[in-house]
Amino acid sequence: MTTSPAPTASRRGMLALMGALALSACGFTPVFGPGGQAEGLRGQIFVADPEDRKGFVFVSRMEDRLGLPEAAPYLLDYTISVREDGVGITPERSTTRYNVLGRIDYSLTERATGAKLATGKVENFTGYSATGSIIGEISATEDAYERLMVILADQLVTELIATAPDWRR
Repeated sequence: MTTSPAPTASRRGMLALMGALALSACGFTPVFGPGGQAEGLRGQIFVADPEDRKGFVFVSRMEDRLGLPEAAPYLLDYTISVREDGVGITPERSTTRYNVLGRIDYSLTERATGAKLATGKVENFTGYSATGSIIGEISATEDAYERLMVILADQLVTELIATAPDWRR
């Protein structure tokens, strides 16, 4: 039995170069890079301070994606709404699985003038199993809420980037 040799460093470099050339040929430009849709947006949006653990996870993810604000000209206010629905119910009426549904309503304003530039909402869900130990269920619940906040933050960042040419001045 023969195996193919591992790619050499020069072969990997050639493959990377070919991939970069293919992307540049199709008009690809980095979203935050020169000429990109959100050029210069990193560090320009101050996300309102969180009020609880869900908000902390949301704001942390927003700052990871958009950069820490530096004299940010824009302010993002938001309201987080979540609810749980039992979706796995046994014949004994015990709930074994929950969906956690989340929604973030947001408004983006220009800090200097107070002008509202964009408003909207993002929605999504995640779930967790309620079977197992109490500690396991608590951990699964916390993880589901954290995953949901990351998902919603990622959706909101995508929406802000996609609409940046409409609201940026």
